[in-house]
Amino acid sequence: MITISQAVENIISNKPFIVEALRDGIINYSSLAKFIKEDVECLLNKNVNEGAIVMSVRRYDSTTSIDISKKVNDLVRRIGDIVVRSNLVDYTFRNSDSLLRKQQDLLKIIGERRDFFYTISQGVHETTFVLSDLIKDEIPIIFDGENLISYNYGLSSITIKLPKENTDQPGLYYFIFRKLAWEGINILEVISTSNEFTIILNDKDIDGAFSVIKRIKE
Repeated sequence: MITISQAVENIISNKPFIVEALRDGIINYSSLAKFIKEDVECLLNKNVNEGAIVMSVRRYDSTTSIDISKKVNDLVRRIGDIVVRSNLVDYTFRNSDSLLRKQQDLLKIIGERRDFFYTISQGVHETTFVLSDLIKDEIPIIFDGENLISYNYGLSSITIKLPKENTDQPGLYYFIFRKLAWEGINILEVISTSNEFTIILNDKDIDGAFSVIKRIKE
């Protein structure tokens, strides 16, 4: 049977955003105790006094807190290339049986173009295309008859190369997106692969977002 302190440490250690808030001294112990009380009771399979959880949080090993935050920080500082692209547009269509065929028509048009940005994100009900605005006048023709849900012009993107260990470290995406959110930067789309991700933003936000990411890396 584990103790209350062990349960608290187990829960907090697996929540990087809480670890960081504790490290920065911006979290209230009583509020945190209320937040994790249900999880603590689930681990111990019994009711637990909130005051006991507060005491356990206070005794939480600070070296463990620092170690977890350090792992995220070290990983962020090993971010690779940062690639910025401009003059982008995005279109979101309702999924249909004919949408895939029209996507193939689009690929035929852009297949021989160099330095052409193109990515697709397909969800359960809708599909988003993000591409260079060179063929924006052709999109209504290619996708004629499809249900257009939304579109945006005047967009830019930042693609970030991540260390291969990124898939094993909780909190990495949170760390980056939190910094962007704190600067009031709105992210329109996020497209990711195993070792890189791309954020789509309005042109007006691109300089601020790039500066934030550079500061994180440095």
